[in-house]
Amino acid sequence: MANHSATKKDVRQAAKRRERNKYYGKTTRNAIRDLRAAKGKEASAKLPEIASMIDKLAKRGIIHKNKAANLKRKLTKKVNAAK
Repeated sequence: MANHSATKKDVRQAAKRRERNKYYGKTTRNAIRDLRAAKGKEASAKLPEIASMIDKLAKRGIIHKNKAANLKRKLTKKVNAAK
């Protein structure tokens, strides 16, 4: 790493972003796990909230937009089958 103040600042910013992205990703994965374990109306109520979380991850570039679409499709299919 170069000894430029801008480079040092970029390293600090990247570390902060990485921590934030890890938090968002882990929180969403935990919510997806809970949704898969949920049954009936509880799962139906959680689905829009979790779909929104997945969309935000894709918008921020934490996951690819196609992965987001596949996750939402699979979760919707599972919730509809549980009804």
